[in-house]
This record gives sequence, structure tokens and C-alpha cells, in this order.
Amino acid sequence: MIDLSMELQDYDMRSLKTGIDRLDKPIGGNVLFVKRDDLIPFSFGGNKARKAFYFFKEILDGEYDTVVTYGAGSSNHCRVVANMSAKYGLPCYIVSPEENYQNTFNSRLVGLFGAKIIKTPVDNVSACIDTLMKNLESEGKRPYFIAGGGHGNLGTQAYVDAYSEIKAFEEESGVKFDCIFHASGTGTTQAGLVCGAALCGDTDKKIVGISIARKCPRGRDVVVKSIDDYLQSIDYKGAIPDITFDDSYVLDGYGRYNDDIVSVAREVMTNAGIPLNTTYTAKAFWGMKQYLERNKICGKNILFINTGGAPLFFDDMIGDDI
Repeated sequence: MIDLSMELQDYDMRSLKTGIDRLDKPIGGNVLFVKRDDLIPFSFGGNKARKAFYFFKEILDGEYDTVVTYGAGSSNHCRVVANMSAKYGLPCYIVSPEENYQNTFNSRLVGLFGAKIIKTPVDNVSACIDTLMKNLESEGKRPYFIAGGGHGNLGTQAYVDAYSEIKAFEEESGVKFDCIFHASGTGTTQAGLVCGAALCGDTDKKIVGISIARKCPRGRDVVVKSIDDYLQSIDYKGAIPDITFDDSYVLDGYGRYNDDIVSVAREVMTNAGIPLNTTYTAKAFWGMKQYLERNKICGKNILFINTGGAPLFFDDMIGDDI
């Protein structure tokens, strides 16, 4: 097995630092900036790539030899984990709910990387993961389980560090962001941003998670728990920013979209050369536009974090006359 811990040390987390670009076209009378996490230089980038480096450092430091995770056929997380597992010669197993399973460019890439997909009814997912882990251990393996979406303190830490990049940009550029928007799914991206803001003393920062699937109260509760878990782990007892988890734009749930979201993906790609996708980022961008209009926010500096999913852009657009 390759000594990944040394390679990660050589690669360093500097590769995860992404730029912030100002877009030419304002949005609702606001100046719009985009943090390009989609340009993290591994497997089409995105927030799941940022988190994966943290998980894989722990995997190699702990001398685990097999990776197990969970996610749907459209999951960016599963694609990145399968890709990083393949890069370092680690067998990868992905447990996926069989209901509404769809073949996407992400799922095809997972197959290309040699990961084994185990489909099971959604109600059986937890039992399936438990059985798989026990079976692997009985074979003498040392499996490492990564929760769906990179959930957990390591996933949160990745976006605590990302917030430090945002803070450094503000200090260097003189631009202060009034609102930060992103797609909020399993919760650790938003949790990390909130914790990062707290640790930087930015307790007045407006961080808005646009939910792409979960409704309140569950969606917000998951974010709150991730924040609490992380801050307890570092014994932080100070103030934190308000937690804004907006479920107004989930439509009928995960992977559901409308013509307006498709139009957003086309518009941003055409005008800025930035790929968004209807499952995550275009849905969040559309939600952001509605949020700004609904709350009559104008004349502000707005940051949108492009959390990635470039392969899904092609699922959205292939076959369309564009």
C-alpha cells in the first residue's frame, strides 16, 4: 500500500485553497462573488473533495485498508471517495438506496474507479452497513466508514478551514461579505462555515444554507448538532452566528428541480463559464436569488460557494438543445 500520509504531507492542504472571483453581472442589485471550490484539483473538485483529504489522512494514519461509505447514484461524495480510494489502491464499497437509483455521470465514474456498489432498500441501509463492516473485519480487513456526504467533525473541520480562506480574502481585498450562500445538504459544510466564523470572531456574519433536500426542523437540527459536536470537541463556549437553514426551495426533495433551475445552470455557464448542477449548486443559486428578492437585500457583497458537482452538469444538459 502506498504511504498516503507522506504523500498528503507533501501535497499539503495548500492545494485546497480556492480563489474567489467577482462576477461581472450583479444579482438583484448586489455584487456577487463566487468561491471556486469546484476548482480543487482532484476529481472535479467541490466540497466533497475538500473533505476527502481530511478523511483519507486519517485513513492512512490509522493504517486502514478498506473504505466504506454511503450515498445515492448522483452523489458527488461517492464519486470523490471512490476516486481517492482508487488512487491509493484501497478497495471501496458504496452502500446506496435502491429506491429511485439513477445512473448518472457520477455513478459511471464510481464504476470506472472500481468501487463496488451495494444497492439496498433505504430502510435497510444502516443494517447493510453494519453487516458489511462486520464481514470485512471477519476477513481480516481494517475498514474505515465515512458517513454519507462526509458527515462528522472532519467534514466540519474542512469548512472551518475554508472559512479562514474567506477571512483572509476579506482582509487582503478590503471586501467584506454581507452574506455567504451555499447548498446545504448533510450539514457539515454549513456547520464548518458557522464554526469558522465564530472562531474568527465574525459572529455577525450571515451564512445562509439553501437546503437542497431536507426540510425543517430536521435539516436545521442536523446542522445545529454538527456545530455543537465540533465546538464541544475543541471546548469552545463563545458566541456563534445565527443559523439560517432555508428549506423554501427544496421543491419535492433531493434531485428535484424545475425549468428555472435549469435556466440558472445555463445562464451561469454561458455568462461566467462556471458549471452548476440542478441537484446541488444551481438549485442553491436559484434559491439564493429568490432569497435576496424575498428579503429585499440590495447593495450588498454576496459570496456564493460553488461546492461542485461538475459531472452532474452534463447529466442536466446532455440531450438538451443548447
